[in-house]
Amino acid sequence: MQQAWPNKPAGASRLLFIGDVYGEPGQKAVCALLPGLIRDLGSDVCVVNAENSDGGKGLSPAIIRKLFDAGADVLTGGNHTLYREKAHAAIDEHPRVLRPLNLPPEAPGRGIAIIEVSPRVRWGVVNLIGRAMMPPSDDPFRLGKQAVESLREETPLIFVDFHAEATAEKIALARYLDGAVTALIGTHTHVQTADEEILTGGTAYLTDAGMSGPHNGVIGMDTSSALHRFLHPMGGGRSGVATGEIRVHGAFVDADPVSGKALAIGRIRRDFS
Repeated sequence: MQQAWPNKPAGASRLLFIGDVYGEPGQKAVCALLPGLIRDLGSDVCVVNAENSDGGKGLSPAIIRKLFDAGADVLTGGNHTLYREKAHAAIDEHPRVLRPLNLPPEAPGRGIAIIEVSPRVRWGVVNLIGRAMMPPSDDPFRLGKQAVESLREETPLIFVDFHAEATAEKIALARYLDGAVTALIGTHTHVQTADEEILTGGTAYLTDAGMSGPHNGVIGMDTSSALHRFLHPMGGGRSGVATGEIRVHGAFVDADPVSGKALAIGRIRRDFS
């Protein structure tokens, strides 16, 4: 499925966001399609959520390099970012590989990055994780607002990847930060939602960007593994990565670099074979 992209408004800055990269199929699709997407969209900044890129949980130094080589400017994460210890040093050392800001302070890495597009255009990126039905973390509302207030001293263009389970929590944080951030887009559920909008304060919002990976299973897992977990909840078992029907999901946001207000938001779906 191909899409026709709207022209970027004169003077606007365009951010491309790619939803959760899942396993090797997601890696291959994103690395193959991302250069063309960046070119066709004319995006200035590309953010990729990579927390499921290594076999469905975590990431690796090699994957980090591949995604940056493909055109990503920032990698964001979620509850699985630190799953593989082999990536901790890379996450800690690389200023553009993010984990949720509101994880415990002793966790490797950081939750904020700034990307300079030009001397006058800079994007701040904030990665947060939700607390509803998720592992324990600090308050994303309080810490998120503090981070945004600090970033606004440097740039009005701010993008938030909110990795959360509950739709209400995502909408609530977007309302809370409306007008203070350019865009807040959710990740984690791996199902792209169709509720993109610009809120009253000028913040672009989408509940979930979706998943970049195999869609012929259950949110990235192969069907047999997923069914085993539901039918035998006490039986354990491994989660295999699905195959077939690979798609890249995400969104783009156009913004006024002076005010930081969003001008447009659109969903992305690109098939890969």
